[in-house]
Amino acid sequence: MSKLQALDLAKINQDLGRDAQGLVDWAIGLGQTAIVTTNFRPFEAVILHMVSRAQPDVQVVWMDNGYNTEATYRYADEVTKQLGLNLRIYLPSRSRAHREAVEGPAPALDDPRHAAFTQEVKLEPFARALRETAPTVWFTALRATDSAVRAQMEPVSINPDGLIKVAPLLHWSSKELHEYCQQHGLPNNFDYADPTKGQEQRECGLHLSH
Repeated sequence: MSKLQALDLAKINQDLGRDAQGLVDWAIGLGQTAIVTTNFRPFEAVILHMVSRAQPDVQVVWMDNGYNTEATYRYADEVTKQLGLNLRIYLPSRSRAHREAVEGPAPALDDPRHAAFTQEVKLEPFARALRETAPTVWFTALRATDSAVRAQMEPVSINPDGLIKVAPLLHWSSKELHEYCQQHGLPNNFDYADPTKGQEQRECGLHLSH
């Protein structure tokens, strides 16, 4: 049995599930190819700081859907520069201008075209990122308070792709995240919107299929 097959996830979650930096250090210590995904929403600098501190050259994957706010793009540049991130940006196969010229603005949640929109601007770019980066470990900034689905997750799990999915901040509050940003001099961004989610407490589909 390989080292990864022998992982005792229950014990890891019990021992490190509420020790964010300890969990990051453990996962990096596995010596496997890792990625950390980000959408540069509020408090994203926290996980980017934690993971890049443990492995400075870790691959940071951003599925830029083309619909981010100007503040989000500025925040992405600021965090990338400040932390020296190894950022890899994955774009949809069509630009926003191209897609909207043919199909119009982003469809509403109740529009039958919304699922295809999400597939084009988020899910396909992520699938492409997984093929190209070929990770074994995936760090994500999921939080239990984000949605009912995420409240049922564990800090470490094996996802349907066979990846070790690590959510070090799963049990953190916004207050704790804010204090971490203050302590480490990290910028933040609250002018954020995700057209594939559309509203709070709704899943875009990424963490349902991966």
